[in-house]
Amino acid sequence: MLIKKPGHIPSSEITSRSVYLNRRKFLAGAAAAGAVALAGRAAGDLFAPGISYADAAKLNVTVKSPFSTTEKETSLEDITHYNNFYEFGTDKYSPAKYAQAMRTRPWKVKVEGEVQKPRTFDIDDLLKLAPLEERIYRHRCVEGWSIVVPWNGYPLSALINQVQPTSKAKYVMFETALDWSTMPGVREPVLNWPYTEGLRLDEAMHPLALLCFGLYGEELPKQDGAPVRTVVPWKYGFKSCKSIVRIRFMEKQPPTAWNMAAPNEYGFYSNVNPNVDHPRWSQATERRLGEFLKRKTLMFNGYEQVASLYNGMDLRKYY
Repeated sequence: MLIKKPGHIPSSEITSRSVYLNRRKFLAGAAAAGAVALAGRAAGDLFAPGISYADAAKLNVTVKSPFSTTEKETSLEDITHYNNFYEFGTDKYSPAKYAQAMRTRPWKVKVEGEVQKPRTFDIDDLLKLAPLEERIYRHRCVEGWSIVVPWNGYPLSALINQVQPTSKAKYVMFETALDWSTMPGVREPVLNWPYTEGLRLDEAMHPLALLCFGLYGEELPKQDGAPVRTVVPWKYGFKSCKSIVRIRFMEKQPPTAWNMAAPNEYGFYSNVNPNVDHPRWSQATERRLGEFLKRKTLMFNGYEQVASLYNGMDLRKYY
């Protein structure tokens, strides 16, 4: 089921990044003055209006990435309240409502398959594996809307190099957490649970592919894929797996959730290609959340530096 969001939000209702980033400073000052009693209050209460996120914490982001776009970032309100996360429901507003029940500590990610050094990472160890960067990426949803998000993470290749894939490893599969007690969406047969996605190994090793832990300098909100997710900006949004618990290196192409559910609509590669329409709508244009007018969709979402990965491939056949 697809729920459309109104195409325009008055600017007076959108929280700017500067206001958001100054919010903690304001609250800290108020507490010091005795105006606000913050004792015992969850850190997540400071993260965004209307979100209870107990695990929110400041990330040590040390690098400004040269891969970032200079485009205007989407408002924090939209990023955290208009989400696709089917484990919590197909409605765009359900993830923000229901994901808060999910526990993100403790959390482990098992890395296995065709690797020389299989390992299970604790999330806090995974966070320290490489310096965290801020990458402001464009994202294009197959449904026709797009966003610009300041993600925080490091290249997925940093993790891959740690486990050392064998010569047989050609693909990487990612698996999302499956919790029947906190994820109401999995009670519906929308997809084959748990959610799985995959990349070719050279795609996963590309410097644009990100292992992501946060946005706006804070740990990921649960509805955005806490505590760890992938971000693959030249592909449609569903290719970026959220709340990852397992990464498996494989010799053969892995089954993926949307490709299994509707192979005629969602191919394995799922690169943004405005010249190939979805069977039920055009992909030639998109609407940025918070804007009224549509814009032209760019090949590979504008990330032409990945084009060489697909030399010689028919991108109409391998959609």
